[in-house]
Amino acid sequence: MASTFTCRECGTSFSVKAETLARYPGWQPAICWPCKQKQGKASGGRKAASKKRRPRRKPTATQEENLPLSQVLERYTDGPFDGVFTDGACTGNPGPGGWGTVWVEGNEVIEQRHGHDPQTTNNRMELEALIAGYEMLPEDSEATIWSDSKLCVQTINEWAAGWQRRGWQRKTGPVKNLELVKRAYALSTSRPKVTLKWIKAHNGSRWNEYADSLATAFQRDEL
Repeated sequence: MASTFTCRECGTSFSVKAETLARYPGWQPAICWPCKQKQGKASGGRKAASKKRRPRRKPTATQEENLPLSQVLERYTDGPFDGVFTDGACTGNPGPGGWGTVWVEGNEVIEQRHGHDPQTTNNRMELEALIAGYEMLPEDSEATIWSDSKLCVQTINEWAAGWQRRGWQRKTGPVKNLELVKRAYALSTSRPKVTLKWIKAHNGSRWNEYADSLATAFQRDEL
């Protein structure tokens, strides 16, 4: 024996065996099998389309491969092409770290510096790189320093002046890495025509990647 129902989708009559209905007490089938199949295919298609549209972030070579400088220059071509680019790196945070700074004019290196510390933090290395960047420039320079550390940029551009007025105290507690912050801020005020700007890390900028390579050079045999 079978019971007959009307599909709410297409209006046709369909039957369901009694033994099937007995397994699901109270169930009142509302959609015939062909319509149910169509709904399943449509849902699957939407999910597949959604997966195709979902962007995949392509990992950068510098992050994964710790490229030497020569390979950075071969691989990356995007600007900006003038200014001082600074970067810091740390393995472990705290742990071994390094910093790198390169001064570029017209896409050519004027000067570069790098160093490392066996036990440090990423923020300290970012500040060390920034200090070296300021020190490269004469006091009457009109130039831009590019840092991919928002903390460093905000510290110098927004917060340090207020901390200095309050005796180098934050409202919420002591200033971290105070000796480095003081040095960086003093250098910035002695170079009033130098602008400090943030640049996005690992975004294809040749000289930001170059500074990153300098900062991680302590991990390689080849500079």
